[in-house]
Amino acid sequence: MMRILHRWLGLVLTVLLLVTALSGAALSLFPALESARTVQPEATLTVADLAARVQAAHPGLEQIRRAPSGQISAWWFDGDQPGSAVINPATGLDVASADPDSLRRWLTNLHRSLFLGDGGRWMVATGALAMLLLALSGAVLVARRTGGWRRWFTRLRGPLLGRLHTDIARVAVLGLVLSSVTALWMAAETLELVTIDTASLETPAAVSGQAGLALTEMPALRATPVAELRELSFPAADDAQDMFTLKTERGMGHVDQGTGTLLDWQDLGLRQRASETVYMLHTGQGAAAFGLILGLMALGVPVLAVTGVLTWLPGWRNRPRLQGNTAPTQADTIVLVGSEGGSTWAFAATLARALRDAGQLVHVAPMAGFAPARYRQARRFVVLAATYGEGDAPASAKGFLDQLQALKTVPTAPLAVLGFGDSSFPAFCAFARAVDQTAQAKGWPALMAFDTIDRQSPQDFAHWGRALGQALGIELELAHQAAVPATQTLTLLARSDYGAAVQVPMSILRFALPTASFWQRLTGQHFTRFEPGDLLGIVPEGSAVPRLYSLASGARDGFIEIVVRRHVGGLASGQLTQMEPGQTVRAFLRRHPGFHAGPGRAPLILIGAGTGVGPLAGFIRNNTSDRPVHLFFGLRHPDSDFLYQNELSSWQTDGKLAHLSIAVSRGERPQYVQDVLRLQAPQVVAAIRQGARIMVCGGRDMARGVTEALTDILKPAGLTPAMLKAGDRYVEDIY
Repeated sequence: MMRILHRWLGLVLTVLLLVTALSGAALSLFPALESARTVQPEATLTVADLAARVQAAHPGLEQIRRAPSGQISAWWFDGDQPGSAVINPATGLDVASADPDSLRRWLTNLHRSLFLGDGGRWMVATGALAMLLLALSGAVLVARRTGGWRRWFTRLRGPLLGRLHTDIARVAVLGLVLSSVTALWMAAETLELVTIDTASLETPAAVSGQAGLALTEMPALRATPVAELRELSFPAADDAQDMFTLKTERGMGHVDQGTGTLLDWQDLGLRQRASETVYMLHTGQGAAAFGLILGLMALGVPVLAVTGVLTWLPGWRNRPRLQGNTAPTQADTIVLVGSEGGSTWAFAATLARALRDAGQLVHVAPMAGFAPARYRQARRFVVLAATYGEGDAPASAKGFLDQLQALKTVPTAPLAVLGFGDSSFPAFCAFARAVDQTAQAKGWPALMAFDTIDRQSPQDFAHWGRALGQALGIELELAHQAAVPATQTLTLLARSDYGAAVQVPMSILRFALPTASFWQRLTGQHFTRFEPGDLLGIVPEGSAVPRLYSLASGARDGFIEIVVRRHVGGLASGQLTQMEPGQTVRAFLRRHPGFHAGPGRAPLILIGAGTGVGPLAGFIRNNTSDRPVHLFFGLRHPDSDFLYQNELSSWQTDGKLAHLSIAVSRGERPQYVQDVLRLQAPQVVAAIRQGARIMVCGGRDMARGVTEALTDILKPAGLTPAMLKAGDRYVEDIY
């Protein structure tokens, strides 16, 4: 519910919020500019001395005002001609016009009412309320994604737009809440929804009736510092019964023009003081630096709007429009979907089509709409669930676990749960696993064992589909084809072959960078911006299913490089390892920010085996900051598959690689990388104590062995791999 509120408020009121935020950000500049231009009076200057100086320059003086910035303005009559000016308090002379800046006046009217009078004020108030709800709901969503309020500023991983949206929100949310609350207060006052008791004075009876006392001799004015002045109104020149009206930051009163004494006084009420504080906080008048900070936070609104829309739009576009969906009361197979960005819906559509082709009546629905009473004919349930953030429910599965836990009686039809996620994240398929465990605890019969799909693998999905078919007693082939991004043609420049002697052929393939247009360079599209660790999607001939390879180069290297192992029957690997220089292949780029070396000087511990050394070599090649890098590399035989042997030696000489350890699995004394890690445990622990980040790339078995070894190595130091993963100091790219 929170996510739905946040999303649709932002989408529906985007234009209104942008107008008010941008105009507010522009208005925040004026108090700072005014404060910078203002000549501040000496600390000891009194209202009596200031009034005398201004009156000497303007005998027909009627009023003096002091703005929260300290700016002094005066109004007078010269004969029958009115005049006004900003005053230098040191001399009483004019320094600038007192007329409001036309741009400032225009922006103020736009910001307050959209030039629509009271109707516009109601619209702006609605926008302020929407901004408050967006800020509060966004804060809750950020806390969910980071794992709680205490981890508010924890480092995030995932797509760039999503991270940017969250990062801006984390910084700007307090300012947006404050601006929204103060705007609502001021709107309520303007629209007379609330009343503020203003200070008022009645004409005192004890007026002296005298006139002519010099301003510098008036005790009440001499006792009032200019720093406290708000406004001083002069009596009519021909009326001895008239009085000065003095307003300060404490209240207001009358001053006798004949004696200079204070005749009466009214303190500002609590509501008045609160109203003035609200005005200061919202406008920055009297707090220019604070106003600039709020203005900067307001500039986050257009960034949040753009990143929010761009994050939501792909999921909305990619969510399949399900056809032939059987009514829930008639379906024998219920497929429940938990998806954040829309990709899991595509897998659900593939599953539904295959089941229908096998004669099943299938109903597909979001997990959030789970309603057991409606599934009267259900003979089986299938849950396809992604994970959001650090183990949270995705958008279409909100509330499912609560519903499941609240069930007094679970369905008798068996359940199969399939999780979708990225194994490089610590919370891999955590939500789907929680669904399966909760269902088991409630006694829901299992149709088949819990399983997972890593990085939307069509191969993993097809394998699971065959297992599901066996459980159902039917032939079930799930040929899922994800939408392939726009590709570009890459031309092979060079290749280096390894591994033939150990029957594991591998190749380092280097492609030319495709020519990019000016717009592509400006926007960072296609192959203009990438880093080692990002993914190259290869679309082989005769297939629409791409194969992803980790990049061993970055854009500044001037080429595209991958390491490919030839697999028996592998369509993509077979074609790639048979390519000759000059030949081409279709490819696309996919960011993988969760597996970047990142900035900083903290040591890197790189661990890889076989082709997993590819992105690790890229990290070393791009180490230009003298960062200590330690590489643990597993291979079969140094004479056959020592990938990047010459380059690694050169990088050691250049200082890009501090330490190299190899583990040879075939020989007189077979070793694996986890064995070498154990042998060098003191050095590993020392680097980790220095803040080292561990990056692992390679097969699952290797990664599992590395985790086990590091668990033992780190135990005496009071650390665990899980603790390092939580701090983004242990990341994996495994296959």
